[in-house]
Amino acid sequence: MRELNAKAITENVAEMCMEAAYYLPNDVYEGLKKGRETEESPVGKVVLDQIISNAEIARAEDRPYCQDTGMTIVFAEVGQDLHITDGLLEDAINEGIAKGYTDGYLRKSVVAEPLFNRKNTQNNTPGIIYTKIVPGDKIDITIAPKGFGSENKSGVKMLVPADGVEGVKKAIMDIIRHAGPNPCPPMVVGIGIGGTMDQAALLSKKALTRSIDERHPMPEYARLENELLEEINKTGIGPQLGGTTTALAVNIEWGATHIAGLPVAVTICCHALRHAHRVL
Repeated sequence: MRELNAKAITENVAEMCMEAAYYLPNDVYEGLKKGRETEESPVGKVVLDQIISNAEIARAEDRPYCQDTGMTIVFAEVGQDLHITDGLLEDAINEGIAKGYTDGYLRKSVVAEPLFNRKNTQNNTPGIIYTKIVPGDKIDITIAPKGFGSENKSGVKMLVPADGVEGVKKAIMDIIRHAGPNPCPPMVVGIGIGGTMDQAALLSKKALTRSIDERHPMPEYARLENELLEEINKTGIGPQLGGTTTALAVNIEWGATHIAGLPVAVTICCHALRHAHRVL
């Protein structure tokens, strides 16, 4: 049994929150540059130039890439042979979020109660924490701050098996077309298929942590990712003001589901597809 002090988790989470806010992942940065090369709209090219320049300034000056530094989503895979000492895992993570958002001068965007009072918690906690027990004696942590301009345009469709592939495509494209330019494209689209309503949504969030250069290992899903990307980029939504670079990638994850079900969840992320990853 290996031991890990909760303070180490807190310190690493704090650093990861700042890292994710400041430094756009290289695959996304390169994807934006490729989009700029193929963009057909003159206005779209100008917008992409500004987005790329913004990413470069943020990295060079350790400044937030976007003013909406998001609600912090955390995926933690905890080895069953790891013993966390001197504190609870969730407390350690939330303390790290609070420290990272305070020390990093990141905008605090979380309200404690969602409907009546909406009082800001002043430290961006609590995070949305998903924990999975896995073999081993380490903890694998992914921090994924999620802005809400794009989150608000995400959605879930509860289909039936008879809807099939074409029904899945239609459900996804309905959500994309309804979103229009509001999610600050070029977007990355995470899709979860299967499970229950809530698991499909979780799968769609997990899909956004995969590199945009990596296609699904199952050929049928890889083909569907490519087909959807092509269709999305034909909408003309473009990089915020119209064009041919509406999305940089479509990432799909799937899960087992009920014989009567075919849940489909779409989580849209703006061009600020931020995440940080460490293994402790």
